[in-house]
Amino acid sequence: MCKDAVIDLYERHALEYEQDRDRSLEERGWLNRFLAHVPAGGTVLDLGCGMGEPIARYLIGHGFGVVGVDAASSMIDWCRVRFPDSEWVAADMREIELGRFFDGILAWDSFFHLSPADQRDLFRRFTSHARRGAPLMFTSGPAEGEAIGVYCGEPLYHASLRPADYEYLLAANGFGVSVYVAEDPECGDHTVWLATYDTGPAG
Repeated sequence: MCKDAVIDLYERHALEYEQDRDRSLEERGWLNRFLAHVPAGGTVLDLGCGMGEPIARYLIGHGFGVVGVDAASSMIDWCRVRFPDSEWVAADMREIELGRFFDGILAWDSFFHLSPADQRDLFRRFTSHARRGAPLMFTSGPAEGEAIGVYCGEPLYHASLRPADYEYLLAANGFGVSVYVAEDPECGDHTVWLATYDTGPAG
């Protein structure tokens, strides 16, 4: 199974996902940590933004700009209806070249749907879109491997590198790890990386 199958699954089941997505915002603590590194009124690049809730809504509600990217155009349609003043891009995160820099980059519950090779390649795209000091936050698995979950009765692909590989890729691409927690019990057992971009353009 590949990432393309994941895109197709979310495209076909966008309505179910919109109904199923938990809005309790168990991610709030991590989002607050992330936003502490984003200047007031800054703009966040949200990769795999889904239908914009609850994460994009939280960011927008706290005065931050959001540019959301998702390969499932049906998800982007939901975003455009809900948040018409924000920018929403129907595109594969593996291929984005937006030609601008952001004050923060977020890939929550999306990055881990990529193959190991695609995950490695995406780090250069992080650097090409990050201002100096911008936080990067993403979720991964706690250990190396591939796993097939189930959504709407269909297989759903996940993959993870070793934590040491993520540390290497972050450092090699100019990011310093701020916080790493494996299977955080206060956030639904998410494994979370928060890093900041130490090079790149300022301001």
